[in-house]
Amino acid sequence: MSPRRIEPGDRPERPPDCALVIFGASGDLTRRKLVPALYYLAKAGLLPQGFAVLGMSSTDMPSEAWREKLGSEIGDALEDEPLDAEIWRRLEERLYYLPGSFEDPAAYERLGRKLAEIEKRHDTGGSVLFYLATPPDFFGPIAERLSAAGLVREEAGRFRRLIVEKPFGRDLDSALELDRKLCSVLREHQILRIDHYLGKETVQNILVFRWANGIFEPLWNRNHVDHVQITVGESIGVEGRGAYYEESGALRDMIQNHLLQVLCLVAMEPPASFQARFVRAEKLQILEALRLLQPGNAVRGQYGIGQNVPGYRQEPGVDPKSKTETFAAMKLELESWRWAGVPFYLRTGKRLPRKVSEVSIQFRDAPLHLFACTAMQPCAPNLLRLRIQPDEGISLRVLTKTPGLEVIGRPVELDFAYGVDLERESPGAYETLLLDVLEGDSLLFATGDWVEAAWGVVDPLLEAWAAAPPADFPNYAAGSWGPKAADDLLQRDGRRWHLP
Repeated sequence: MSPRRIEPGDRPERPPDCALVIFGASGDLTRRKLVPALYYLAKAGLLPQGFAVLGMSSTDMPSEAWREKLGSEIGDALEDEPLDAEIWRRLEERLYYLPGSFEDPAAYERLGRKLAEIEKRHDTGGSVLFYLATPPDFFGPIAERLSAAGLVREEAGRFRRLIVEKPFGRDLDSALELDRKLCSVLREHQILRIDHYLGKETVQNILVFRWANGIFEPLWNRNHVDHVQITVGESIGVEGRGAYYEESGALRDMIQNHLLQVLCLVAMEPPASFQARFVRAEKLQILEALRLLQPGNAVRGQYGIGQNVPGYRQEPGVDPKSKTETFAAMKLELESWRWAGVPFYLRTGKRLPRKVSEVSIQFRDAPLHLFACTAMQPCAPNLLRLRIQPDEGISLRVLTKTPGLEVIGRPVELDFAYGVDLERESPGAYETLLLDVLEGDSLLFATGDWVEAAWGVVDPLLEAWAAAPPADFPNYAAGSWGPKAADDLLQRDGRRWHLP
């Protein structure tokens, strides 16, 4: 299902006037995600009245060349929707470009002068958003140089906000160092740590589904839930990003951020209200209640050759003897009144059979089976599936009578699909998050405390894996659901993975 565009009337007012500075303006993120999201916001009439975009990177080119480049590429990012030429023209005339090195103090002096010029031309009001669409090594230095140039001071009602893309460090120590640098020149409310996963409509719907339906909240605890599974699978490999993935791996790339964010939404207590500070506080408590991860409760894997595609070690930029994991699975438990004794199983991997993100909540079995089932359709506990992508929706497996003269049960799915039942498509994640950035709504963004706590969960496992390199890589074929050890992780508890 293609993303729905945010439509006029979805938000009551336009955001306040401001300029948006994109560091890394010639990069892939800007071309594929940020500029298309701005186009759709413009089409919905949700950009500020006084607004302009200033791109900055080391590539030397004039503003006209940058506009032309983006205009020639944006059609590919819109999928099957034709480009509205008039909307693009109005946005394009507000796009500017400034070449410069991120490490050159003089470039920030030029940046300040250019922002002043844009403010006069487009009535941006002096407020500025700085989006760091750069490699993470530049996050700290850019923030420090912006501060040295006096560009992050908030005065006379003008805001200055810094948007940081993941990864927020590569371990606990580096995350703490990055946070120290950012917080030395900015206040916490000025820092927005963006995780595009939280912008997905179906991820946000977890909160609505839990607390807007009185029939589920009484069951959402250890008395009725047997276990929870969170699966984020990708059918693709590293897609030319082998050098990056060698430094990351599945644990850092997916579990430390995306999967732990989803776990927090599933497990958190109801907040006092649906405001950022209350929701973020409850999410932090979940991470603090997680038991330290033991190596015996985690599995790693690396895909090999399969289905006529190369193995990970054959990918460009990858060490032929690489020990980097492309698959990770683990069992986590919460030391909390609500979830004591309920395991949370997480798994993610590349080159799995299909692209899928799903939360499966299996309820405890009925205490007594009064009705027989068949070998072809055996009795099964109730299972709630929250499908994040693709096929966004929610389904609930229940047992019902098979039509006929005998009383025989069979499982059926009660299913809700976003695209079919709501007759409107979901907005893209970056549209939602950019609009929140413009409005200053931090609900869907991570705090420094949350990032620190998330690294605290996975850091002991990273250290254990680094100290004991795997001897069996590659240990699963491309196109399979991962190594056998991942199945064993659940089988020893008398459970199995649910196939999406």
